[in-house]
Amino acid sequence: MKLAGYVLPIDRADIDTDQIIPAHLLTGVETTGLGEHLFKGMPGGRELLEGAHPQADVIVARENFGCGSSREHAAWSLRDRGFRAVIAPSFARIFHENAYNNGVAPIVVAAEHIDGLLGAERLHIDLIDETIATPDGGTIHFTLDPLRKQFLLEGGYMEFMAKRIPRVRGWLAAKAS
Repeated sequence: MKLAGYVLPIDRADIDTDQIIPAHLLTGVETTGLGEHLFKGMPGGRELLEGAHPQADVIVARENFGCGSSREHAAWSLRDRGFRAVIAPSFARIFHENAYNNGVAPIVVAAEHIDGLLGAERLHIDLIDETIATPDGGTIHFTLDPLRKQFLLEGGYMEFMAKRIPRVRGWLAAKAS
């Protein structure tokens, strides 16, 4: 799967889940409708979004993206707003898992690459080959967890599991007979 997307550069480290979507806005467990509140908890976050390319779907940020609480709403709000990948030198562990599960690629690259990626207007990401084509013609390699990579390729964990229900039902039926 290849993603060719416009970049929303966020030249900050330690963007926590309350900056991504503030806790007081989490009134339900629906995965849709949260994108309208994205970055309302970040100083200058709304202006950042308004100034971004309207079709931006790749975020580039500094280290420790998604730190703070373990709320899955952060990944939901990114996906609902149309973001398909976040590139950073590191992610908070729970956010990292939530991103995979919700079809948002958490791409870890060395910190030395971030300045160049923050300046890119568009990036081309190949999730299968695990590469980013940079605007200057270079290639940055990254590594995805093999199982969780399948989640991304199929749209998220729930979509991954839903495609396997018929096979599981068949196995259960065969076992019962």
